[in-house]
Amino acid sequence: MILKQVIEVMDLLDRPQPSGLEITDFFRDKGFHPDEIFTEKVREDEGETLFLRLILGCGQESESKPPCLGLIGRLGGIGARPHQIGFVSDADGALTVLAAAAQLAEMRKRGDALPGKVIIATHLCPNSPIIPHEPVPFMGAPVEMEVMNRYEVSPEMEAILSVDTTKGNRVINQRGFAISPTVKEGYILRVSEDLLDIMERVTGRLPVVFPITTQDITPYGNDLYHLNSILQPATATSAPVVGVAITSEIPVPGCGTGANQPVDIELAARFAVEVAIAFTRRQCRFYDQEEYRRLVKLYGPLNHLHRK
Repeated sequence: MILKQVIEVMDLLDRPQPSGLEITDFFRDKGFHPDEIFTEKVREDEGETLFLRLILGCGQESESKPPCLGLIGRLGGIGARPHQIGFVSDADGALTVLAAAAQLAEMRKRGDALPGKVIIATHLCPNSPIIPHEPVPFMGAPVEMEVMNRYEVSPEMEAILSVDTTKGNRVINQRGFAISPTVKEGYILRVSEDLLDIMERVTGRLPVVFPITTQDITPYGNDLYHLNSILQPATATSAPVVGVAITSEIPVPGCGTGANQPVDIELAARFAVEVAIAFTRRQCRFYDQEEYRRLVKLYGPLNHLHRK
């Protein structure tokens, strides 16, 4: 159960201007070493945001390179001030991965260290813009998508879970969370059986998979419709990426306040923790490498979809 961490992180972030020092102190108390916490404020024409990266190192020595999983909290912003007061629905991605980070650090402090590395990355902006979108408005971001990917996607990440609020649509109509098929270098691959197994175990229910299209795995800014930004990390890496969508039964605006469901976020955070445990123990595959090589041999590379 990670509900305590969800509540603590939400309390930490739900304010007009989250403090980088308070955030650093919070994660140091949870068990992160000072050299595992990185913050940087980035300003562009539309505003500024605080990028946060947490690196949970290996708990034991290994002769071989340990696996490295990326957990990315994808969002436009955690607030839409001055248009809205309070924590917005769009903040779920950041909240989920940071709650998972807190749990993983506490596990390590108690002696349950993972045999690999987990990199947690997100950004925190309390006054992001609101942009028109159908069927409900989206949250924009104060920085360009290329900047977000540069700070959040690391070459070390061998696989990525990209967590994002995905409530502003009519193609997912179930509360909780859903996962996407695996995306790798322009290919939409079959859904990972290992991730489905973990999802079933964590939720106690049948797994939910949300549909994606070719448009969704192309970069923002190309004038094509995107479900949201959940799979934008896939445009900046050769690693396999799976979206973890926080979902609802009805369309909910990303700028809506009072719409964060702690129990749903806890499920998604617990799923991320369980994937981190399995992946760093080499017990979770995001895709079939042989099948992927066969696809590329038959039909060629599709990484040109990474370009606008």
